[in-house]
Amino acid sequence: MRRPNLVVRTSRFVTRILFDGRRAVGVEYQAGSGRGGAVRTIGAGEVILAGGSINTPQLLQVSGIGAAAELEVLGIPVVEDLPGVGENLQDHLEVYVQYRSRQPVSMQPALQHWRKPWIGFQWLFLRRGPGTTNHFEAGGFVRSNDDVAWPNLQFHFLPLAIRYDGSSPPSGHGYQVHVGPMYSDARGSVKLRSPDPRTYPAIRFNYLSTGQDRREWVEAIRVARTILNQPAFEPFNGGELSPGPAVETDAQILDWVARDAETALHPSCTAKMGVGPDAVVDPATMGVHGLDGLRVVDASVFPSVTNANIYAPVMMVAEKAADLIAGNTPAPPDERPFYRHGAGMPLFEDPLTDFGPEAPAPEQPRAVEQS
Repeated sequence: MRRPNLVVRTSRFVTRILFDGRRAVGVEYQAGSGRGGAVRTIGAGEVILAGGSINTPQLLQVSGIGAAAELEVLGIPVVEDLPGVGENLQDHLEVYVQYRSRQPVSMQPALQHWRKPWIGFQWLFLRRGPGTTNHFEAGGFVRSNDDVAWPNLQFHFLPLAIRYDGSSPPSGHGYQVHVGPMYSDARGSVKLRSPDPRTYPAIRFNYLSTGQDRREWVEAIRVARTILNQPAFEPFNGGELSPGPAVETDAQILDWVARDAETALHPSCTAKMGVGPDAVVDPATMGVHGLDGLRVVDASVFPSVTNANIYAPVMMVAEKAADLIAGNTPAPPDERPFYRHGAGMPLFEDPLTDFGPEAPAPEQPRAVEQS
């Protein structure tokens, strides 16, 4: 913060990117998000856009970068015709499969209001207690069917029964798994409804819109139930709370998912990297195709959503982009063995063993994956 060439301005609402011909030369902004603030501009030799998978495509379109026909309908002058802007939206959807616990071993008592001051005190001053963790300390990846090449379901286990909005079933002690498909082929979009950047765009995730997505959702619930009804859970299993025994057929499961599922907050892919006609960002530079002085560095550049949470991949994109922007020599490719179903490779890499072409893989894998 003490650098003489750095100025940080917060709570500024960027309204559009400024261009001189085909080169980005700055941004226009207002203080706050209200309509009454004075308009200001900042000149720049280069603009780096990191607005995320919703705001990035919105700001690009407001600034004249997107599908020309759509922009012209809204009266926005076209700077660059890139039909991929705002397309290819992907996300992870999840549900909670909740069970009652027969034993008083869950974290449910920590939800009682009278305990919260003490939990906060422990965390703030002693750095211990329930506030030191989000309690998602167990999880895994499995296949929902034999047709997929990679595990396509992700699980998180939580030692209490609660929703993200803080509501919990009146059942005393409980536990749950969060589950959802990782490789849905549903594709959505983020599109302008108005040339005014303060007007929220139309966001369409198109969840459950494909046969594959619907099939894998039915499988996800059945796999979750299979796991939670294993003998190891028998001492704790007090019966399913949600969706409940009445939800059994494929149609009932899909209806429940449509009503009860929530986003896992992994929106991505709306300004994808690549070289095809639907690509927006050049992977060699992170620059927007057809323009100079404008780069995008956030989850919107993913070509497809990753097979897990997106935080670490976003950090990887940022690290790589930082090297490209700074002109650093990239590190040479580092070939690493990885598990591929049916190829006889280990599930996890052994850092002490070379599994290159000259060395055979071990006879027994170091971990067993559940199909």
